[in-house]
Amino acid sequence: MSSNNHNNTDDQQGNGPRHVAIIMDGNGRWAKNQGKLRISGHKAGVKSVRRAVSFAVSNHLEALTLYAFSSENWSRPAQEVTALMELFVWALDSEVKSLHKHNVRLRVIGDTSRFSPRIQERIRRSEALTENNDGLTLNIAANYGGRWDIIEGVKKLAEQVQEGLLRPDQITEESLTSQLCMHELAPVDLVIRTGGEHRISNFLLWQIAYAEFYFTDVLWPDFDENVFEGALNAFSLRERRFGGAAPGGA
Repeated sequence: MSSNNHNNTDDQQGNGPRHVAIIMDGNGRWAKNQGKLRISGHKAGVKSVRRAVSFAVSNHLEALTLYAFSSENWSRPAQEVTALMELFVWALDSEVKSLHKHNVRLRVIGDTSRFSPRIQERIRRSEALTENNDGLTLNIAANYGGRWDIIEGVKKLAEQVQEGLLRPDQITEESLTSQLCMHELAPVDLVIRTGGEHRISNFLLWQIAYAEFYFTDVLWPDFDENVFEGALNAFSLRERRFGGAAPGGA
């Protein structure tokens, strides 16, 4: 993020995060441990989404971003992808009224053009219903990839250059940031990854440049309020310097 964003975030040090992003990992392993099909793990994961959103609302987070379906997930078995798409439709239909009731604004970030017209319509309907809510902003990253996000932003800047609206030497961090997903929201403060893995997996590559990371072995279907609270407590103990020196350091 730009240096302006770093400075604006300095006054958040010692406080809780404003924007939390979660890589929801472990549904398949959870199902295997239970002796069930992978889709059972994804269904159990929806319940964890519900708990996480409720916790975020109760703790007055400004934004919660959940990595639901990456652009690489299309390579999974066709049967699983189809089941995931149906689960996505079901979740949108069943949860959006509750989100609206609790003043949550729902947004889906990613390349939704690859989804079926039915899913695209569900997304438009859900976003339209909640667009004026001013509580928690819930971002669902679906067919999202961090590299895709950056490339799309670069394309938009290139169009402005081609149209004579922008010179190449005028391209800055701020101008690129303004073309990316979630640019109008607070920067991501904390990234949580469940399932025991320790990688980013092409998630919000630009937006998490100065985020804190919290990794847990807990599989996503077992993620609950206690685990979420533990992540926030760990965050509160971090010293965030955004590239600067430690206070009193050499």
